[in-house]
Amino acid sequence: MPVYKYKARDKSGKAIDGVMEASSSQIVAGHLDSLSYIPVSIKEKKKDIIPLDFLRANRGVGLDNLILFSRQLSTLINAGIPLLRGLDALSEQTENKRMKEVIDTIRNDIQGGGTLSDALSRHPKVFSELYAGMIHAGETAGTLDEILDRLASLNEREKDTRARIKEATRYPKIVVITISAAFIVLVNFVVPRFAKMFSNFDATLPLPTRIMIGISHVFREYWFVMIIAASLIALGFRWYTNTKSGRLKWDGLMLRIPVFGPLFLKITLSRFTHILGMLIRSGINILDALKIVSATTGNVVISRELDKLEESVRQGGGLSQQLRKSGVFTPMVVQMISVGEETGKIDEMLAKVSQYYELETEYTIKNLSTLIEPVLIITIGGMVLFLALGIFLPMWDMARVVLK
Repeated sequence: MPVYKYKARDKSGKAIDGVMEASSSQIVAGHLDSLSYIPVSIKEKKKDIIPLDFLRANRGVGLDNLILFSRQLSTLINAGIPLLRGLDALSEQTENKRMKEVIDTIRNDIQGGGTLSDALSRHPKVFSELYAGMIHAGETAGTLDEILDRLASLNEREKDTRARIKEATRYPKIVVITISAAFIVLVNFVVPRFAKMFSNFDATLPLPTRIMIGISHVFREYWFVMIIAASLIALGFRWYTNTKSGRLKWDGLMLRIPVFGPLFLKITLSRFTHILGMLIRSGINILDALKIVSATTGNVVISRELDKLEESVRQGGGLSQQLRKSGVFTPMVVQMISVGEETGKIDEMLAKVSQYYELETEYTIKNLSTLIEPVLIITIGGMVLFLALGIFLPMWDMARVVLK
């Protein structure tokens, strides 16, 4: 769909510019008119050879920026400062250029008569459907400052989980990178010298040595072919996982991978129960809450089960019944939600389940290095044994020949 760059003026005559994706310039003009803007110029934006807009849209706005934005805006609204003035203040204070552009666009949309949730929803790469949906609930209930504070806490929780996983996997990453670098150096610089020395002997080289020499030959003579093949495999894998069937199979596999599969499931269940409980407490009805949560799980397998759950609830069924049929959710989740349905305190039960899986996630992450260690030891031991046999077996053969 074409992208149009527009310039307009608001009621006070202030100049406004921006970009909008639309099928025609008339639609852009209609959108500006609905915001009470006077269009000055609307031009179709030419596509860059390198998609710079795509790079900008996905760069520079992280969880830190969202947390800071949510906390500051919550404080300003709680202090009684009007929304537009609060956004002006945030725009002046933020040092992130991308976030500043987004805030200015949001402010212009609100000044034109739009709501904050509608303005946020126009930036899906910055503000998720969950974020915009909860802001809409806060606007409806008059608790916008409280909702912003909850969103900040949610993002802080997500940031903390990511940081702990990175910290727990740092040691395995260093070991894998080091052993891989050592293998490449040996294959490209050490093995060729041994191969030249072994070629002076007529004796048949051991199998490990012949394999090492073959690998060295491939690395030295066909390195460009290997790079192209690796790139094609990576692109093919990315394309396949972006298809519906490919993403479904990959996400299903992710839940079955030893060590990491159970961890991903715990993180997903903790996020699902926490967000669903938070949405229900915020006044969002169960159907809308399930729709929003389905888009935030990060796993297609679980999202499909939540879609089935939404349809079941729409037809008058209960949550626990469909969750039990899915086979994805653990018995604890099913039982706690069942108790919540009977007592009318689903949000409280969801909060308790979320706390439990949060502790389980933390425990698993702390022991992640211990769980991965056996695999690392076997892998490294196998590589060292292969290299040792490939180098020392022919040396022993040569020593025996010299001694004779």
